[in-house]
Amino acid sequence: MKVKEAMNNEVITISPYTLPLEAFEKMYKHGVRRLFVLDDENKPIGVVSYTDLIGVLGTIKPGPQEAEDINVSEIMVENVITISADDAIEDAANLMLRADISGLLVMKDENPVGVITKTDICRMVAAELLVPS
Repeated sequence: MKVKEAMNNEVITISPYTLPLEAFEKMYKHGVRRLFVLDDENKPIGVVSYTDLIGVLGTIKPGPQEAEDINVSEIMVENVITISADDAIEDAANLMLRADISGLLVMKDENPVGVITKTDICRMVAAELLVPS
């Protein structure tokens, strides 16, 4: 099975200039636990997770500066691990295990086309195991 058969086709992205609270609100709105950060040319330059945002938002003291002094580019992980839509699902699972991450940005022709997570792979495996022969 290929990655494109199990991935989510919706890629939720933000710019590196997005404020942490805005990123958190977007994450909540879309029900995702990670946002991919794209530059002005639509190229992936980072990823920010729910945990990253909670860590930052939990340290911000209410007041005039709030979270205005930092943006996502300062808290994102810059090493975005990607996989091709045409790669095998096993490769995605192995890559996530080796990198100790829970999701990969799926690329096709140097463009982001989807996201695959450990949950997507578990659903696919469960569906395969539960289908009567």
